[in-house]
Amino acid sequence: MDQAPFEISIAPMMDWTDRHCRYFLRQISPHVRLYTEMVTTGAILFGDRDRHLRFSGAEHPIALQLGGSDPKALADAAKAGEDYGYDEINLNCGCPSDRVQNGAFGACLMKDPDRVADSVAAMMNAVKIPVTVKCRIGVDDCDDLPFLMNFIDTVKSAGCTMFIIHARKAWLNGLSPKENREIPPLRYDVAAQVKQAHPELRIVLNGGITTCDQIAENRDVFDGVMIGREAYSNPYILARIGQRFFDHNAPDRHAIALSMIPYAEQQFQAYGTPVKTVARHMMGLFAGQRGGKAWRRFLSTEAFKPEATPSQLFQDALKFVQEGHNLADVA
Repeated sequence: MDQAPFEISIAPMMDWTDRHCRYFLRQISPHVRLYTEMVTTGAILFGDRDRHLRFSGAEHPIALQLGGSDPKALADAAKAGEDYGYDEINLNCGCPSDRVQNGAFGACLMKDPDRVADSVAAMMNAVKIPVTVKCRIGVDDCDDLPFLMNFIDTVKSAGCTMFIIHARKAWLNGLSPKENREIPPLRYDVAAQVKQAHPELRIVLNGGITTCDQIAENRDVFDGVMIGREAYSNPYILARIGQRFFDHNAPDRHAIALSMIPYAEQQFQAYGTPVKTVARHMMGLFAGQRGGKAWRRFLSTEAFKPEATPSQLFQDALKFVQEGHNLADVA
């Protein structure tokens, strides 16, 4: 049985967990595992590979999440990810958006476990790093425990030893991706039954985790938890997680903001990345704090000005936080 320690990770989130977001989150926590946005095999094999795959060495440990359904294409994309230095390849079997349905991957794949098994086997033959699967507890009317267990058993037979289970089922028709994250009820008990039936597998719980207490409550049941949107809207929760579970004291919010200046400057010089592209992920840094609204409003307006520079932008934004001002007070 795998004796790896309990792990806390940040979910792959489309349009959110890009390299700039991940670098920012890493400034708060050196311990959580980070995941990329889902990257399709086509984008890697036929698009600008470097744009999709490059990342900072500071982001380790980091996993590349792939979207696709063709075993060979997935194997080739996984090899590219390994060559770029990723620590894990994760196959998306849980996203319910129209985009993935049209491509016959994401949550659709749960209805074709043999294809998932073939894909996992192909990727494992192509790389030496771990290959994992992220799935739901069910899809549409295929939502009973035998359906989920058959999926797990079939994919396990191909060699997969770690599953990240979003403890909601997915509706492929009738619900938007946002609604699919909120309307289907959370069923931690179903995910727990998978772990009970398969103690030899690493089972990571995903869905609705927003507090340290929830993490603690599930620590003895699962091998890890994955946090989603709470880590984006309130990123300093990672500081509380670090202190409680890793005995780590994170820098304060001001120091974290200042630490992003050299990174944003380097990204601009190397790739022409505008500061707004980095700053948009930092809006929640002062969530719930005095001056937090001013910080968010300042970044959301000033970062989009052509003359904005990282040093001036972040230092000026910090002044509003320190003084507890709203923009209206200093117009």
